Amino acid sequence: MKHNFLSFVKKESLHILRDKRTMLVVMLIPVVLMVLFGFAISTEVNNINVAVVAPERTDGVKEAVDRLANNSNFTFKGYIGQERIDECLRTGKATAVVVFAADYDRLAMQATEGVPVKPIIQVILDASNVNMATSATAYLQSILLGAKAQQAMFETRMLFNPQMKSAYNFVPGIMGFIFILVCAMMTSVSIVREKESGTMEVLLVSPVRPVKIIFAKMIPYFTISCVVLVTILLLARYLLGVPMSGGVSGIFALSLVYLALSLSLGLLVSTIAGTQMAALLISAMVMMMPILMLSGLLFPIENLPKFFQVISNIVPARWYIDAMRKMMIQGLPIAAVWKECAILLGMTVSLLAVSLKKFNDKLE
Repeated sequence: MKHNFLSFVKKESLHILRDKRTMLVVMLIPVVLMVLFGFAISTEVNNINVAVVAPERTDGVKEAVDRLANNSNFTFKGYIGQERIDECLRTGKATAVVVFAADYDRLAMQATEGVPVKPIIQVILDASNVNMATSATAYLQSILLGAKAQQAMFETRMLFNPQMKSAYNFVPGIMGFIFILVCAMMTSVSIVREKESGTMEVLLVSPVRPVKIIFAKMIPYFTISCVVLVTILLLARYLLGVPMSGGVSGIFALSLVYLALSLSLGLLVSTIAGTQMAALLISAMVMMMPILMLSGLLFPIENLPKFFQVISNIVPARWYIDAMRKMMIQGLPIAAVWKECAILLGMTVSLLAVSLKKFNDKLE
């Protein structure tokens, strides 16, 4: 029985390798996407979480903070101590922290009189998302450089991505997009193609159980996806200079879970679609569009209407992309993204169970 299963795996692998068009899509498109998306996509953002460090809460500080809190682009998260800045940025409680100088009012008054002073307002941002950091900087400068701080010196520090490289932002997003393309779409089309040609019925009367036949068809795509994963990580690190601060092993482990989830999605689509064209359309409409619009790949989740923010929770790529940004750019270990890992693992198990059940029901 084991020999029969391995024979099916070998047969499917050879079939894929002989299909030059499929191999072109699977191996070349990920590389092309990684290279072509090497630029920042400017988007307006809302609901930027901002915390404030103020050693002295003087009238001038309160006036500046009031302008900040009353602006619709920001969500004021309260005052924090200097020692909590790094914690708030790493945990996502704040996207930006505004630090006022200890003698803010006096220095601001001197600045308005033309006296050279040291920076009296410092903004520290999480620059792992370049678009968010760029927009937040521009908004904060326009709001805080008013009243007493009109001519004050303004200092900005970018954490995690000080060079503001756009590749830091798009690489995790493209990874989430590519694996759906390779795993889900190719798997669904492959299984449906067997149905259309009538070879699926021939396979099902063999001594190998139907579930093992499905796994035999999925294993080659999983292997190819692992090769694509290694290729993408090498391109990201050595061609685009994206750091792997959180550890390659953690990044690879979570990616394997996401690959399994994508394969399960492909299997689910194959139970719904009757033709290859239908499988492609369902994959494009049900998976591609939500990934592009609701995962944080192109547009910040915070900028979406509340309804779509809720809907985005069921998009697997959202959790994968968020976790990849934290591990690759912010340098967090895989233990720090346990929530995203648990959600992706739960989605994988649920989708695989539903897909196999629907497939078996359809055979019966």
